[in-house]
Amino acid sequence: MPVITEIEDLRRMYKRRVPKMFFDYTETGSWSEQTFRENSSDFDKIYLRQRVAMDMAGRTTKTKMLGQDVSMPVALAPVGLTGMQHADGEIKAAKAAEKFGVPFTLSTLSICSIEDVAENTEQPFWFQVYTLTDDAFMQRLFDRAKAAKCSALVITVDLQVMGQRHKDIKNGLSAPPKLTPASIANMMTKVQWGLGMLQTKRRFFGNVVGHATGVTDPGSLATWTKEAFDPSLDWEKIARFRRMWDGPVIIKGIMDERDAREALNVGADAIVVSNHGGRQLDGTLSSIRALGPIMDAVGDKIEVHLDSGIRSGQDVLKAIAMGAKGTYIGRAFVYGLGARGEQGVSDALNVIHKELETSMGLCGRTDVNDLDRDILMVPKGFSGEWEA
Repeated sequence: MPVITEIEDLRRMYKRRVPKMFFDYTETGSWSEQTFRENSSDFDKIYLRQRVAMDMAGRTTKTKMLGQDVSMPVALAPVGLTGMQHADGEIKAAKAAEKFGVPFTLSTLSICSIEDVAENTEQPFWFQVYTLTDDAFMQRLFDRAKAAKCSALVITVDLQVMGQRHKDIKNGLSAPPKLTPASIANMMTKVQWGLGMLQTKRRFFGNVVGHATGVTDPGSLATWTKEAFDPSLDWEKIARFRRMWDGPVIIKGIMDERDAREALNVGADAIVVSNHGGRQLDGTLSSIRALGPIMDAVGDKIEVHLDSGIRSGQDVLKAIAMGAKGTYIGRAFVYGLGARGEQGVSDALNVIHKELETSMGLCGRTDVNDLDRDILMVPKGFSGEWEA
């Protein structure tokens, strides 16, 4: 059995076991990938204050996200195509999250459908939607999510136009993926992955095929995805989508204080400071740099979460100490899923939890709810001192 002590262990296993097309999908940022890199590296610029001779016994990472009890302030982010990283991937990830006591968020562009995940789990999960042009399809999605007893809706607002991801284009990664001789040859070398995919019936976008008008098979999906995303989206439309769902709503993709205030105005219950993992606007700030000004603007009025760049429990610790009430992991759990299926997702969660709990104690804190900026050394001007 492999000894897993850090997320990088899972990433190395993942790279060996999953086809290059899907590995690159996970490890891709847009354009030059500056923001993709800085999402992680900017955490390294924040230092921790070590405290000693303090009672570190009885440490707890338990808290709440959106009123829901969680074992630590971490949720599994919505990741499209998760079911291509490992057969039945969304189901396996949801089951691991449920056992660990953290939220799982299902993407609209998942391979396993809302109903698939609901049938294989016992606890409610969160569901992510894009702001699409087809209101009827959106309403059907909301109705299906309600029928599946999803406990929160996550509205992604930063995908009005698609950021260019060079690796995905070169690999033929689209919806559905375009198979090339090179990608087929590479897939043939991933025996364990291939056997899993042969044994499952879930290989296409389960929330779309057979549900969206005119999308009756994978072949008709490509046309739909080109036309589905709404470039004319504005806050009035987001408010309308918010009214279509009568439960808690999280708006994901906020990077500016002005947009944070708009999210508050349309009745969001929480926002996610996120640049889509560096996959949309390259050259924007990392999420951890953007967090401070957003907390100053709305942090006492709305629950603020953070996504993009989290690879360790110390990253979680820093985000929470800077004011976030929750964090999301995407790539970190996908590494585990591709490496070892459900067990790999559990491995990722265990690694992050151990790092969070241990580092918290060494900073002199025993309760994750008591973390604040006093345990951090943040560089002056970390969030930027920009000309008007």
